[in-house]
Order: sequence, then structure tokens, then C-alpha cells
Amino acid sequence: MSQRLEELRRLLNQASYAYYVLDRPIMSDEVYDRLYRELVELEAEYPELITPDSPTQRVGEHPATDGSGANRPKFVSVRHRLPLYSLDNAFTWEEMVAWQERCRRLTQAELTYICELKIDGAALALTYENGVLVRGATRGDGMVGEDITPNVKTIRSIPLRLLGTAPSVLEVRGEAFLSLENFHRLNTERQQAGEPLFANPRNATAGTLRQLDAKIVAQRRLDFFAYQAFGYPDTIKTQAEVLEYLHSQGFKVIPYREICPSLEAVRAYYDRFSTQRHDLPFQTDGVVVKIQDLAVQQELGYTQKFPRWAIAWKYPAQEVPTIVNAITIQIGRTGAATPVAELQPVQLAGTTVTRASLHNRERLEELDLHVGDTVIVRKAGEIIPEVVQVIRELRPPGAQKFVFPHRCPECATELEKSSTEAITRCPNPQCPAVIRGAIAHWVSRDALDIPGIGEKLIAQLVGKNLVRSVADLYRLSLAELVKLDRLGEKSASKILAALEKSKRQPWGKVLYGLGIRHVGSVTAQLIAQHFTADRLAQARVEELTQLHGIGTEIAQAVVEWWQDPHNRALMAELQGMGFNLGSVPGERLEQQSLAGKTFVITGTLPQLSRAEAKAKIESLGGKVTDSVSKNTSYVVVGENPGSKLEKAQKLGIPLLNPDQLLELLRNV
Repeated sequence: MSQRLEELRRLLNQASYAYYVLDRPIMSDEVYDRLYRELVELEAEYPELITPDSPTQRVGEHPATDGSGANRPKFVSVRHRLPLYSLDNAFTWEEMVAWQERCRRLTQAELTYICELKIDGAALALTYENGVLVRGATRGDGMVGEDITPNVKTIRSIPLRLLGTAPSVLEVRGEAFLSLENFHRLNTERQQAGEPLFANPRNATAGTLRQLDAKIVAQRRLDFFAYQAFGYPDTIKTQAEVLEYLHSQGFKVIPYREICPSLEAVRAYYDRFSTQRHDLPFQTDGVVVKIQDLAVQQELGYTQKFPRWAIAWKYPAQEVPTIVNAITIQIGRTGAATPVAELQPVQLAGTTVTRASLHNRERLEELDLHVGDTVIVRKAGEIIPEVVQVIRELRPPGAQKFVFPHRCPECATELEKSSTEAITRCPNPQCPAVIRGAIAHWVSRDALDIPGIGEKLIAQLVGKNLVRSVADLYRLSLAELVKLDRLGEKSASKILAALEKSKRQPWGKVLYGLGIRHVGSVTAQLIAQHFTADRLAQARVEELTQLHGIGTEIAQAVVEWWQDPHNRALMAELQGMGFNLGSVPGERLEQQSLAGKTFVITGTLPQLSRAEAKAKIESLGGKVTDSVSKNTSYVVVGENPGSKLEKAQKLGIPLLNPDQLLELLRNV
């Protein structure tokens, strides 16, 4: 009986792959339905033989509930094996050239590219163990997402079992989306039912994936394109080969992709699809450009938010004209002095825009902006409004050009401009604007998540000298709070309770809340997994850069922050107040015993795959590269080694056989 069940699953999965991925049906609907009914009947008779990759497991029988009978969110948070980084955006050819130059400064390799259309949907992370789908998760914050496996199983273009020889673990990343046809069908159905319409396919996709009833997800007919993987064979050397490998395993991959030998070829691809994209069956808002060579990708690495080896070249967003009423200088929590255009209100991408960023002094000079100018405003990345053009022909007579101030508008300290960055800063750590920004960042949702402390309250606390640092928040008394405007005893008590509760937040949130330059929430969580506050205070740049995704710029910023005596004093205060600084019993902090060590593996390892060896070395703080150099710490020599062994011998690099490697990993 088990043999017949396996045969039915194989036939039905093969038919689904041919129909949904290849678009080449191999059996009629009648035949498929007959085989499916037979499988359902056999599994009903022998439920102990049901497997996770069975086609019958794509759609759940009942909505997920919390056990009370009500449909309440029940998705479980899961930590991604590797962070899901977002992509940096470019909007002009000049920005693409600048991106290429940044890459060239970091590698001597010749750069070739692959272009993929940027699908407007929702990112998913899929985990396969021994070829079977065991988990599907949302991107979340890049480090932690939600387990939505039942919903993922409804997407017919996602295989429940890989088609080819499967590694022990394969991580697949890709984009779930709604075709335009299904999007319009869904909105028509909602209109007929008197339900609110979805604004766009992206919103519809995100909302669908969070449905508690997997049957609803199945009815909406989501699709999926895979674009990245971890755990593929070592023989794969380029991004194009990754996509071909994913296709061979049963995934749909980005269509219309193209290998480009130069950035000029990338521009030709971008220009071609600027018009062709309107005829595609799905929505795309740009082109994803990646470095082809995977070894070069590894060499370039990551910033705190983005891979350096990839960028999204976005098509022009909606742009509208309006008038600049005034220009102000906004001082941020790092002291950055950002010019801001105060605008006549205008509707842009569904929201009313009254302010727009001018980025920095250089951008302001480049625009030659005058108060009263008519400007073109767009949303950068469809989020932050920015001024992209001044229509000088409409400049009113006598309009005054804005002159960037020499002193901070908040504290009158002389502004400083570093030679290494475009940002002008107020260097005064006691500047009221800097303190307000630091407090606002500390209480924000991704940091300590303290409700009740908003912008107006922060302005009062700083303005009345009640708070000069985040530590001062925890010295506030009820008597002090109730004296503030519009704050009664009940609200003040809630704020004090929320402050006390925030002391129990995880170390990663505390680290992010400190506001260290270049350290985003994902990066903070990554560092917190490996370093307590005490260890971080002693960390070296080379130790931090051993972590996946931590570059020299981030590491240097962390080390410099801890070298500041004011910051050390703040950490001592927080420790005395009982904050979690990474040393709480039960919080897992992996020992970075191989930090600073670089390994090269050559040949076949008999007891574990190369990917498994790489993962273990990296989990202990080590680094695995593809080429042998004088900086290599060890070369691991397996069966049938290549030329790397000879080069290692010439350079005198220590050699490890597979048994010695295992012994090292066990004992460090």
C-alpha cells in the first residue's frame, strides 16, 4: 500500500510541476482528479502513512485558531538561519555608476552582472530538509519572521518535495506574488461582496499570506518565483547557475533574466523593460542587478542593511509638482544636519505630503533651491518624499537662495563636515535635538518598545532638563511626570510601568536602542547572538567582521562607540539598573572560538558536506573562503584535493585532514 501511495504522490507532484512551473500539462484534469481522489481515499484509510510532501497537505482542513474557537493570530515567530537582507535602491544611471565604483573599490575581480525583474510581492524563506519542505516563513524584520507553512503549501509553484538530489538542508528565498489577472479577479469578487478592495498586488499578497484559513489562501492563487538559495552544491559558481539549479529542483525562477557583461548592457536591459513591463502578467517596479560571480559576492559582503553585490534599479515613482514654502534644518540623533523642504500640501502615492528630504548640503547646492521654487517631489523607495528637480523657469522674482547655516539651529554649536562623508553634523552630544533623537530611538518599537513616550512628551522632558540621556528616563518620578502638560497621574503611572517593563527586553533590542551608527536592528540582533556587552567592550574590528554581514565600517563604529568614556559610563548605569546586557542565564551566546581564523576547504570531506563544514566553522566565528592566501589560517584537505593544496604547501599554510577538522570543531 505504501508503494502505491508513493507512486500517486510522485505522479501528482510531477503533474503540478508540469502545469504550474513549466506551463506544459502532462495529464488531463480528469485524470489528475481521479488520481487525487484515490490518494485522498487511501490516506483516509491509512492516516499513519500521510507524509508532509503529499499533495493533499497543501490546503489545511480548518482555520488556525487559538483554541477558543475564535480566529485569532496564531503564527509562531521563527529565527531565520541566515538574515534576509533587503536591497539598496538606485533611481538614476549616476547612482548605478556610483554603485559599480563602490564595488570596484572593494574587489580587483572583473565585474559581470545578471539582471532579474523585481517582482512586487512578499519575500518568503523556505527550508527543505532531505528534500522535503518543512518550513515557510515571512521575511519579518530580516532576522525573525512568522512560520506560515500551511499557507505556503497552498502555493502550487512551491514544490513540497525537491525534484533532484537533495542536500540535507536547502534554504530557498523568493517572492510570493499575485498575477495581475488574479489580482483583478480577487478585487472584482471583493467588490461584488461589498468588501474593501486591495490597493495593489503587493498588499493583496501580504494580506493573503497572513490569513489563518489556508483554504482562503489557496483560493487566491498566489504564485512564487525563487531567486536565491543556501546549501546548493559547491560546483555552482554563478547566480545564473543558482537559478538553473533552483529550476531543476522544481521551482519557477525569474523569467526574462539576462547576463550582462557590462553596466551599459544593464542599462539596455533596464530601458527595454521600462516599456515592456506594462505588458507583463505580473507587477514589477524595477530591475534587480546582481554580481554574477558568487565568489565576488562573498568578497564584497554586506553593509548593516544590504548586500553590497546587489542593487534594485527602480523605475521612476509617481512624481508631482508643488511649491517650497520654507527650508529648515533638522538635527538627528547622530547629529546629522539634514535640510528639509516645507511644502505646500500635495497628494503623492496615496498620502498627503508636506515635507521632503533634501538629504545634505551638497544635494542642496546641486539643486540650487530657492524658497518659493516649484519642485518635483517623489517618494524614494515609495516611502520617503524627496525633491528630485527644481523647475527654474517658474522661480518667482526676488526668490532667496537658501544658505546652509554654519551653526546648529538647536544649540548654536559650530557644525562640522567630515572629509569622508557627505553629512554635516552637530558634534555636541548634549545638543537638545541629539538627545531628543536618542530618546525617540530608544523608545521606538524596534528598540525598547516603550508606549506612551511620544514626540511631544520627549520635547518636554528634554526641554525641562529632566532627561539628558536614556538612563535618565529610569530616574523619572511620578511627581515629575504629573507636572508636565497633558499628563495625568494615570498616564504617568502607565509610563513608569512601561519603563520598568522595558528593562526585560532582549539584549539585541537594547543594543539597537543605543543608536550606534551603522548598526540597524538586524545587525544588532546578529551581534547580540555572539557578544555580551562586556565582551563587546573588548572586541576588536577583526573579531566583529568574522560575523556574516558585518563589514569593517560597522565593526569600526561599534569599537569606537565603546571606546567613548561617556558611552562606557552609560553602559555601567544600565547594568546597575538591571538591564539585560547579554549575560542573563539561558540566553544563548555562541562561543566565537574561531574568530579571526580563515579556512579554505579543498577536496571531498567524507563525514560531512562542505556546506555543513562551512556552517559549523562560521557558527564558531571562523570564515571560509575559496582562495588560498598568506592570510589563510588552515587549509582543510579532503579526498581528491585540487590546486589549492599545492598553493598552501608553497605558502606554508597549516593543513588539516577531515578528522583533524572534526577534532578542532569538537574541542574549540
